[in-house]
Amino acid sequence: MSYINFDKGQLVNLEYSLNREIFRSNRAGAYANSTIINCNTRKYHGMLITPQPGVDHEDHVLVSSIDETVIQMEAEFNLGIHKYPGNVYNPKGHKYIRDFITDPLPKLTYRVGGVVLTKEMAFVTREDRMIIKYTLVEAHSPTKIRIKPFLAFRNIHTLTKENIFADKKFEKVPYGIKTRMYQGYTELFIQLSKANDYTHVPDWYYNIEYQEEMDRGYEYQEDLYVPGFFEFGIIKGESVYLSMGTSEIQPSSIKRSFDMELKDRLPRNNFKNCLINSAQQFIVKQGKRTEILAGFPWFGRIGRNTFVALPGLTLIHGDFKTCKSVIETMISEMNGPFFPNTGTGSSTTYNAVDTPLWFFWALQQYAEFTGKKKEIWTAYGKKMKLILEGYRQGADFGIVMDTDGLIAAGVPGIALTWMDAYVDGKPVTPRMGKCVEINALWYNAICFSMEMAALAGDQEFINEWKPVSELIPDSFLETFWSPEKKYMADYVYGAYKDWAVRPNMIFVTSLPYSPVDEEIRKEVLSRVKQELLTTRGLRTLTPKSPVYKGNYFGNQSERESAYHQGTVRPWLLGHFTEGYLRIHEKSGLSIVKSIFQGFEAVMTEHGIGSISEIYDGDPPHTPRGAISYATSVAELLRMTYLIKKYEK
Repeated sequence: MSYINFDKGQLVNLEYSLNREIFRSNRAGAYANSTIINCNTRKYHGMLITPQPGVDHEDHVLVSSIDETVIQMEAEFNLGIHKYPGNVYNPKGHKYIRDFITDPLPKLTYRVGGVVLTKEMAFVTREDRMIIKYTLVEAHSPTKIRIKPFLAFRNIHTLTKENIFADKKFEKVPYGIKTRMYQGYTELFIQLSKANDYTHVPDWYYNIEYQEEMDRGYEYQEDLYVPGFFEFGIIKGESVYLSMGTSEIQPSSIKRSFDMELKDRLPRNNFKNCLINSAQQFIVKQGKRTEILAGFPWFGRIGRNTFVALPGLTLIHGDFKTCKSVIETMISEMNGPFFPNTGTGSSTTYNAVDTPLWFFWALQQYAEFTGKKKEIWTAYGKKMKLILEGYRQGADFGIVMDTDGLIAAGVPGIALTWMDAYVDGKPVTPRMGKCVEINALWYNAICFSMEMAALAGDQEFINEWKPVSELIPDSFLETFWSPEKKYMADYVYGAYKDWAVRPNMIFVTSLPYSPVDEEIRKEVLSRVKQELLTTRGLRTLTPKSPVYKGNYFGNQSERESAYHQGTVRPWLLGHFTEGYLRIHEKSGLSIVKSIFQGFEAVMTEHGIGSISEIYDGDPPHTPRGAISYATSVAELLRMTYLIKKYEK
C-alpha cells in the first residue's frame, strides 16, 4: 500500500476530500494544483500554471481542469466535478473514485460499472508540461474516452469572465491542437499519444465557484472556456497519454517523457522522503538564476524566506551548488545594503530590515557545511562590509546603528520585520525602534564577519568592528532583558518597551553568536516552551495576551489581524530546536523528536506530503495559509539534522 492513500469513503465525502490538496511543480517555475478529487476550490488551482513573461512575468492558469467522460454502449459517465451556485456539484465524478495514492505519482482509480480506469499525473521537470496517463484496467465492452479541457488564460490572482476578446481559433498539430486565448501568452499545445477525433465546439461554462475564495472573502465565480473535445477508443490494458504544454511534443515521445519523470522521482514512501520531495519543489532554475519560491500556491520569492529556508532545502542534503547559486542570484539584485524582499523587475521591493542579516546566517551555514570558511571573505567580504557599514551609517526606512551599538529601524506606516501584516494599509505589528531578533541577528552578523576576516588576515576590519561587538552584549541586556520578568522585550521604542511574549527572542538561543549568556538563554527557552510552543510550531503571541487570536479565518482583514497575533509558525521550530539542544543536549532530544514525529500526521492534511505555512494557535491547530511553505519544510528538515547531530 502507498504511504499516502485515501479510500472510497474519504474521497466521496466532499467535506473531507475538498480540504486536501495535491501539488506538483517543476524546476522552471510551473506547477499544477487541485484537490485530491480534482475539483478546484481556489482560483490558484489548475492543471497547468506557468510564468508568462510576455504578459507580466507572473504565474498564469492556462488549463484550469480536465473533464473525462467514459463512454460505453452509448452510455456516458462524466468523471469531472465542478461547483456551481446553490452548492450544486455537476457533474459528480467523485462518486466513481475508488482509490487515491501518491507513490510514486498521484494516481486516481475510477470504477464505472465494469470499467476500471486509472489516471496518473506527472509534471515534467524541465518543461512547462503536464502529462496524464490513462490506463483502462478493466472493461467488458468497447470503451471510448472523451476529454474536455477547461481553459482560463489569466493571472493566478484574478478570475476571468466570458469576453469578446478571447481568441477561439485553433490549429491542428500531431494528435492534438494548439491554441492561445489572448495575445502575449505562450501557445498551449494539447496532444495525445494516439490518434483521436477532435471536435471544435467553443463554449463557455458560467459561474464555476471556488469555495476557498468564497470563505476567504474574495471574488469566487469564474467563467471557463472549453474549445472542444477529444475522443478516442481504448482497449483493456492500454495506456493513453495526454500532454498539455507550452511547446509541441511528438506524440511518440509523450510516453517516454512520462516514464522518465517516473524514473527520476524520489518516492514519497515515508515521512522524510515526503519532506525532501517537497523541498525540491521550491527551487526554480532559469538560465543562470536560481531562486527559492516562498510557498504554494500563491507566493513568489521573498528575500528573508530565501535565506531562512536555504540551509534546510539544500545544505543538509549536500546540495552546495544550488545553495551557492541562490546566494549569487540574490546578490545580483542587491540595492545598496538591501536584498530584494518581494516582487521582480521594476516591482521589486527593498523594505525588509532583517533580510540582509539573514544573509549572514545563510553564509554561516554554508561555511559550516562545506568547510570553505577561508573562501567566504574573499567571495563575499565586500558585500558583508557593504551591509554592515550601511546599517551603521544609516540606510532607508530609518535603519541606523545607535550609539549603544544596537540597530534601530522603522518609519510610520511600514512594517520592516517578518511580522509584516497590514489591515487597511496599516501594519498590525509595526514594531518600530529596536527589535530583539534584529539585534540578535546584527550581533551574530558582526561576529561572523570578524571570524571570516580573521581567517583572511583582514586585521583592519577586525580593529574597526571589535569595539562595536564588545559594546553590544551589555546594551542588549540593558535594552531587552528583564531580571524580574525573566524574558526579553519584543521591541523598544524610545522609553517604551513592549513586553508581549512573542517568539522573536528565540533567536538569542539559536544563532551561532549570542549576545547573552547560558542562564538567560535557559530562561528564554523556558518562557517560549511554556507559552508559545505547540505541536505545530511556535505561536506568534502568547494566549495570555488580550489581543491574542487563536484561530486564523474570515475575510482578509480578519485573517491579517490574526496572522502574527497567535497564529503558529512551524519554521520557528528549527531555531527552538537548535537553542533547546544547545542547552539540554541529549536530554532535550525526547521533546524535540516528539514534536518532529507529530508532523507525520499532517502528510495527509491540507497540502498532501508537505507542511503548511501556518496553523491555528488554538488546538487542534488546524492548518491554514499556503498548503506548502518553504521555511516550514526547510526547518523541519533542519530539525532532522540537529537531532542526528545531538544523537551522536
